[in-house]
Amino acid sequence: MITETHYHFPGQVDFYRGKVREVYNINNKYLVMIASDRISAFDYILPKPIPYKGAILNTIAAQFLNMTKDIVPNWLLEVPDGRVTIGLKCDAYPVEMVIRGYLCGHALREYNAGKRILCGVPMPDGMKPYEAFPEPIITPSTKAMEGHDEDISKEEILSRGIISKSEYEALENYTRKLFAKGAAYAAERGLILADTKYEFGNYNGEITLIDEIHTPDSSRYFYQEGFEESKLKGETPKQLSKEFVREWLMANGFQGREGEKIPEMTEEVVNMISNRYIELYEAVTGNKFNAISIASETELVPIIENSLKKLA
Repeated sequence: MITETHYHFPGQVDFYRGKVREVYNINNKYLVMIASDRISAFDYILPKPIPYKGAILNTIAAQFLNMTKDIVPNWLLEVPDGRVTIGLKCDAYPVEMVIRGYLCGHALREYNAGKRILCGVPMPDGMKPYEAFPEPIITPSTKAMEGHDEDISKEEILSRGIISKSEYEALENYTRKLFAKGAAYAAERGLILADTKYEFGNYNGEITLIDEIHTPDSSRYFYQEGFEESKLKGETPKQLSKEFVREWLMANGFQGREGEKIPEMTEEVVNMISNRYIELYEAVTGNKFNAISIASETELVPIIENSLKKLA
């Protein structure tokens, strides 16, 4: 497992450690993004890493980035290892484009709290948990460098000049097309893509899709089989996403609020989470997990350096 890296590559300008990823800036031209095995929830990094998680996220994201190049350009150049992506350095837009097809997760928690407006978007009265919205809704959030991301409305984004009107409308258009393609692909695999988020940047004046897409960390999937039955019974349908981690935390008294303590992550809990990630990988991609090539931490440096030489 990799929890942190401390590399220095030729041409390295700076380094950024996110909640999950290690990001190396090479000559202000390329980013080397290493998906660690850290796991976060409620904007907190949990105390123990999850075996294989980084490689699973990275490999799923690469598959979907390649599948959606016909919709919008993306940052991906090369995947030299299961946990590593090398791509273009873009100027990131400071918002995440969240799109929701179903009332679940954060939207459901807000709905149950009595709210009927989310990020400036109305949610119909009388909806049941896990019911589909009449049409998918876009509920953006600010992209915080530190602390919690926050819900924000389209109107506020435009009034504050965070993104121009034409750019935001283009992001909305790309978001709907990407979600439609992801949902159609999931349906072919017997899954429901309930909600997800996308991040975009600007590269040489062109809107470019960045980061990961359609992974269990950025998306919520349900199995089609048994979904309607569970919904009618008022039960949570079986899902493949990080939401089950949040639910485990909430059941043990943690939602990221001040004074709350992260519950103990036993070996059993860690293995349960790892197995759920492997299950999602195989369900979404149709590939066996052992097909992912994962180098050791010491082997990564020459692998990455060779890839950067080829790109130079």
